[in-house]
Amino acid sequence: MARTQDRAKRKISGGVYQRPTKVVSRLARASTLTKLGSKKEKTIRIRSGKQKNTLLSIDKINVFDPKAKKHKVTEIKTVVETPSNRHFVRRNIITKGTIIETQLGKVKVTSRPGQEGTLNGILV
Repeated sequence: MARTQDRAKRKISGGVYQRPTKVVSRLARASTLTKLGSKKEKTIRIRSGKQKNTLLSIDKINVFDPKAKKHKVTEIKTVVETPSNRHFVRRNIITKGTIIETQLGKVKVTSRPGQEGTLNGILV
């Protein structure tokens, strides 16, 4: 079955919306689950012929230290906590908001690796 970005089928009152015609531009892509591992990227063609880089896996993160006001690239050890899905922790899947353990300490991911192609975080 095709994934879509359409609105819900039901109204707040419980009624059903009229079914819209299917439009190719409303189709959604399967989500990119960025895993912990050696760096692998994929380039995808998006609307108007532009290209988007997505991360399939990565083992380093750009960390911002708010006290020192410096950026540093460091190794990722493991995923500690994920607010989007609790099962992502054991699979080491990285999304926005994920707390990961690094050599500098715990870091919260601030970027969307599956959409932006980079992995940025802030020291917690």
